[in-house]
Amino acid sequence: VRCWSNIPFITMPLSRAHGKSFAHRSELKHAKRIVVKLGSAVVTRGDECGLALGRLASIVEQVSMLQNQGREMMIVTSGAVAFGKQRLRHEILLSQSVRQALHSGQSQLKDMAIPVLEARACAAAGQSGLMALYEAMFTQYSICAAQILVTNLDFHDEQKRRNLNGTLHELLRMNIVPIINTNDAVVPPPEPNSDLQGVNVISVKDNDSLAARLAVEMKTDLLIVLSDVEGLFDSPPGSDDAKLIDIFYPGDQQSVTFGTKSRVGMGGMEAKVKAALWALQGGTSVVIANGTHPKISGHVITDIVEGKKVGTFFSEVKPAGPTVEQQAEMARAGGRTLAALQPEQRAEIIYRLADLLTDQREDILLANKKDLQEAENKGRLALPLLKRLSLSTSKLNSLAIGLRQIAASSQDSVGRVIRRTRIAKDLDLEQVTVPIGVLLVIFESRPDCLPQVSALAIASGNGLLLKGGKEAAHSNQILHHLTQEALSIHGVRDAVQLVNTREEVEDLCRLDKLIDLIIPRGSSQLVRNIQKAAKGIPVMGHSEGICHVYVDTDASVEKVTRIIRDSKCEYPAACNALETLLIHRDLLRTPLFDQIIDMLRVEQVKIHAGPKFASYLTFSPSEVKSLRTEYGDLECCIEVVDSVQEAVEHIHKYGSSHTDVIITENEKTAEFFLQHVDSACVFWNASTRFSDGYRFGLGAEVGISTSRIHARGPVGIEGLLTTKWLLRGDNHIVSDFSEHGSMKYLHESLPLPQRNAS
Repeated sequence: VRCWSNIPFITMPLSRAHGKSFAHRSELKHAKRIVVKLGSAVVTRGDECGLALGRLASIVEQVSMLQNQGREMMIVTSGAVAFGKQRLRHEILLSQSVRQALHSGQSQLKDMAIPVLEARACAAAGQSGLMALYEAMFTQYSICAAQILVTNLDFHDEQKRRNLNGTLHELLRMNIVPIINTNDAVVPPPEPNSDLQGVNVISVKDNDSLAARLAVEMKTDLLIVLSDVEGLFDSPPGSDDAKLIDIFYPGDQQSVTFGTKSRVGMGGMEAKVKAALWALQGGTSVVIANGTHPKISGHVITDIVEGKKVGTFFSEVKPAGPTVEQQAEMARAGGRTLAALQPEQRAEIIYRLADLLTDQREDILLANKKDLQEAENKGRLALPLLKRLSLSTSKLNSLAIGLRQIAASSQDSVGRVIRRTRIAKDLDLEQVTVPIGVLLVIFESRPDCLPQVSALAIASGNGLLLKGGKEAAHSNQILHHLTQEALSIHGVRDAVQLVNTREEVEDLCRLDKLIDLIIPRGSSQLVRNIQKAAKGIPVMGHSEGICHVYVDTDASVEKVTRIIRDSKCEYPAACNALETLLIHRDLLRTPLFDQIIDMLRVEQVKIHAGPKFASYLTFSPSEVKSLRTEYGDLECCIEVVDSVQEAVEHIHKYGSSHTDVIITENEKTAEFFLQHVDSACVFWNASTRFSDGYRFGLGAEVGISTSRIHARGPVGIEGLLTTKWLLRGDNHIVSDFSEHGSMKYLHESLPLPQRNAS
């Protein structure tokens, strides 16, 4: 027998063969048999009189959805007392109003008092109505429900336990959802722990313990306990330092301070934790979550089963490393220390990382080879992604050169004064650059992204959380190790963290109290998913790279094929590769047009015809399905336009505001294009592939932003900084500047301090 808070719980329930709970949230999707426990606060309205019908309907919908997926669902419900209280109050009011109307007149109706209603009487009056409501709701989904009422004594009698077990198994076999409740009409008032002496089972004295007991008796895979709080906190919810516990392990309860119980119901959070730990010992996984929050209650149960980060998950398997929340806190603390270093010290860290990339080249390439072999064996990655995954000696050398550029240009990035104003005599204001805080960078198949982003975060004094794809696990691991080795020379190893836990990207995007900016690096689908999931955290990046090249009538024959070949064929998987080629109508059936087509055929580029281009051809290539397509391969769309104005309109309608190019010798036409195309990067007679932080002289980039706030285009150090205001005064107060005050505002611009020439 193991004990928590002096209450005994058996190590394994007698009626259950040894089982094993799920170790990770991601495994919950495999749960076959599930118990959903609905607390009183979930089922009842805020006035504690009557049921929360909308909330109950959404819960029934979710349970029905899971039942129709082939799972075996059971509900342990409260609510009979509240429903009965509503009915009895209505009857009493009606009875009193009739009597008083007959004997005392209408004037005394307002003085009617509702007597205190006995809970067991309320339960008796409410149980049938509650069950009728469940039956009506489940009928909408062609599901049958059955009611089972139990008391604690039923679990003391071995024969009754077998009967209950048999009944539940038969109902589940017939695809019926059992709805279980304590028979509150006959249950005696609770006497805490009195029925536990000498008994080797959990006491059924509230619906929490009932749900745990049933879950273990029925060898359930998952128990979901819904209450009116988000889960288990390390101190009472609402207190200043209360933090939601994502995963709770046996033995952690000593570090938790329990508050009061919910506004209704028998059990508080302490009762839920005891019941959850007992169920966990019996092999049932447990999640405690909020079933009342209007934004999540409509999908809380399905989210839990899908493995999303909702509520508190109880697990017996403690991970070796820190949680992602702890990593984010470590990154923030490390980032603040990093920002406090001298610029030369931050540069020294980056120089050291650049050296390590070349010194440890063989180990890096060996790890990368493992990733490539695993990816090829599994056959899950398309050829463009395999190219992105691959590292080479030349790539590592280029990375090292880029990192040294970052180090050289980062000397005065943090703490640089960008504005000085004399507000009044002896009152000077400065605006200075500061780090954003904690960055979360999520990247796919791009291990070279890790040292680039790390160097930019170090140079800008930001803490960094990195989430790489599983396909690059070995490469990311060694590159992160080298990054931390470089950081260690000035004691800021924790400033850059690699997330290795099974965190879903969507769950990371919910850490709005720990992360200040999300930067996705990957497919357009990944970026869109992150933009959708990131509620409350800004996302910097682009969802698509639909880059255009417009060939004008005055284009140079020598320049056209060179620029188009480089834009499309040099690295077709890149986000800055050409996707749509716009040709002026007058160039059709000219030698220049033929040269373009011949070059694309030689390079084995598959051509898709736009609607207007197809109309000019007798036998055209396959017509494009959408003019908003990012191919990411040796494919492109060709479309015809009548003028530079039409080219600009086409780009605005179908482009992604990434990078767009004009090829022309007409300076006036070129300037019109440069000024009117509203994209992050607009070029004249240059390849789209120049849209890159390294090629721009930024050293590297965290990505290319197409947003219009903060940073746009390739984002280097400057894009990872924000500002703060420093005001230095001498006993200044605002009232001195009033109409009759002694001081006047000057608002004089002051010269900026000299920047570091190096």
